Amino acid sequence: MADPWTQAMRRGDFPAAWAIAEQALAGRDPATRDDPSLPYHLRWVWDGRAFDGRDVLVRCYHGLGDTLMFSRFLPVLARRAARVTVEMQPHLVPLFRDFPGIGRLVPFDVARPLPPQDCDLEIMELPLALRAAPSDAPIPRLDVTRAALPTGTVALCWGAGDWDPGRSVPEGMFAPLCAGPALSLMPGPTVLPVLNPQGCPLDIMLTARLVAGSALVVTVDTMIAHLAGVLGRPAWLLLRHDPDWRWPVPGTRTPWYPTMHVFRQPAPGDWDAVMAEVRQALEGTTRQRKVT
Repeated sequence: MADPWTQAMRRGDFPAAWAIAEQALAGRDPATRDDPSLPYHLRWVWDGRAFDGRDVLVRCYHGLGDTLMFSRFLPVLARRAARVTVEMQPHLVPLFRDFPGIGRLVPFDVARPLPPQDCDLEIMELPLALRAAPSDAPIPRLDVTRAALPTGTVALCWGAGDWDPGRSVPEGMFAPLCAGPALSLMPGPTVLPVLNPQGCPLDIMLTARLVAGSALVVTVDTMIAHLAGVLGRPAWLLLRHDPDWRWPVPGTRTPWYPTMHVFRQPAPGDWDAVMAEVRQALEGTTRQRKVT
């Protein structure tokens, strides 16, 4: 069974999750804050200090998807802080150059991180620090030019990181989704009949344009899901039976992304049932598009 914090997050009970996180923060040893002996993704940064009217440094220590997901809280922070500096993964910087709430945007150099400011936070700590739920922080519009793609193009992403292979769907199971125009958002080549069999380069602006130009994104739980969400594109998210804390159990909608629909394994490892449901839904969408 999931821990109480995960349960609260999955059901969207953010005050309960904050109360649990506050208890954890109160019990931490201040000497372990931003501990350089730990990998960046295991560090905690915010120590509870006030940030109103102060210079704030937001560090992005986790994954690209995490930064995309929690970027919505930056404008909320900016309304209270004197100035907000964001130290972001270089891969994402081009997408956020004109993002509201960022006073200064700096590529994160793991060898030379920025020195502390009046108040430092990790970007995933913003909801707790601000006591803000997704509904309190609408996603700002990102200025992305849509790629010119055939009408009805479905963008596909079937693979997540090697660190969690349970999130990935076997490539061949996506073949039935390629009956109409389809493109791959995977970085490597594919044998699927897509518009770009060579794959999608690791270029955030190019990927964003492809996502923005697609009629639908079908993706596993990876950065692509968050990119589709922040761009406001229709997205179908394919989840394992016991998903990450940020996704609903049960349910098909998420408070994080209004344009996203969730398909979850009915039992551990059962991608067959998920893909059957996705195929049926896609066929219905295609029929509706032809009628209209």
